[in-house]
Amino acid sequence: MMKARRLRDHLRQKKDSPLARIIVLTGARQTGKTTLARRCFPDYTYLSIEDPVMRLRYKELTAAQWKELYPRAILDEVQKEPALIESIKSAYDQYEDLRYLLLGSSQLLLLHKVKESLAGRCIIREVWPLTLPEMLTKSWEDTIQDSFFEQILKHKKVAAYLPAFELYPDFAERQKTFEYYLQFGAYPALVSPALSDEERYEWLGNYIATYLERDVRDLADFRLLDPFIKLQKLTALLTGQLINFAKLANETDVSAKTAARFLQYLELSYQIITLPPWHKNKTKRLVKKSKLHYLDIGVQRGILQKRGALTGHEWESAVVAELYKQIKSNHIPAGCYHLRSHDGFEIDMLVELEEGFFAFECKQTKRIQRKDILHLLRLPDILDKPLLASFVLSQDPEIKEMEKDIYAMPAAMFLTSQTK
Repeated sequence: MMKARRLRDHLRQKKDSPLARIIVLTGARQTGKTTLARRCFPDYTYLSIEDPVMRLRYKELTAAQWKELYPRAILDEVQKEPALIESIKSAYDQYEDLRYLLLGSSQLLLLHKVKESLAGRCIIREVWPLTLPEMLTKSWEDTIQDSFFEQILKHKKVAAYLPAFELYPDFAERQKTFEYYLQFGAYPALVSPALSDEERYEWLGNYIATYLERDVRDLADFRLLDPFIKLQKLTALLTGQLINFAKLANETDVSAKTAARFLQYLELSYQIITLPPWHKNKTKRLVKKSKLHYLDIGVQRGILQKRGALTGHEWESAVVAELYKQIKSNHIPAGCYHLRSHDGFEIDMLVELEEGFFAFECKQTKRIQRKDILHLLRLPDILDKPLLASFVLSQDPEIKEMEKDIYAMPAAMFLTSQTK
């Protein structure tokens, strides 16, 4: 089943823009880059750079040949031949009517070459796994409804967009979609109702194997993959926790520097996100370590070959990753952080906008109590901007205002959009 994507309308608007003659789409393998490009630009010639024979041919084209043969083209997996970017640059500079989409799943190689050669000549957009509002659409051309989180982000108002402290009639469908997400993640290939659960688990296993065989080798010239695979599994176990490079190095038999490099590869290939710590010099008691989250809970569970219930850290990671994707998919300029002090004070996620902060606590519990908001009550005294609102996201179906501007909501309600 084809789902609508946030980037769809954005790319269509850029189709004739003189400032978007070259569009770069980057993101993890299988997030839908090729589908987006071919659907939004059906008149463009599709060129796959994975074919080594054709790769050599494209590499040798002159600017005049690009104009004659491929004046409008989609170049897929372009990181396989970074020299092609120089060729496209030459054609771009000589002919004003050429337009190209460059697609790639390796952020490190692709963006380094793009920034080096195409600075000022292109726009770069990232393609993420499906967000929950995208997952709730029924077709490619559906209008994507905003989640409560997206409404609040865009309008900076809370009360006007929160439900009237009661569940919507479509909550059962939203909850079902959220539970699917917690089990299998949000890769587009898996949402087809024709697939069995066993087929979805098999797909995730194949995805992880392909990532190791192809994407990782694109990123770095590994002599042996074993240490990287060990670290990948360890990070999957540690999702939702602080990053300790010494521990990662010790348990994978590599140096701390190598462990840091491996972690960078996971982030550059869109497998994980790291939330930096929020701190100011005046608050020296705050922990300065970043926090690790897997971008897709299905992939994280696939790495561990896990099918059972989520741990609290895994549930937190799934919610944080969805918050993060919704921010990025809407191109909202926001900083994402976590906060922790040495005395145990902790906030799972801080979203910083120009106007102030939104704070989030992620609790797997089915019943929110006053003790769950104690850290949020202390937060305004630490921050250097207004705290616009705080949210405790959980499995508790009750929606309530715990204190002024502190709200408890089911995550399945807050992160999804209306379906009726």
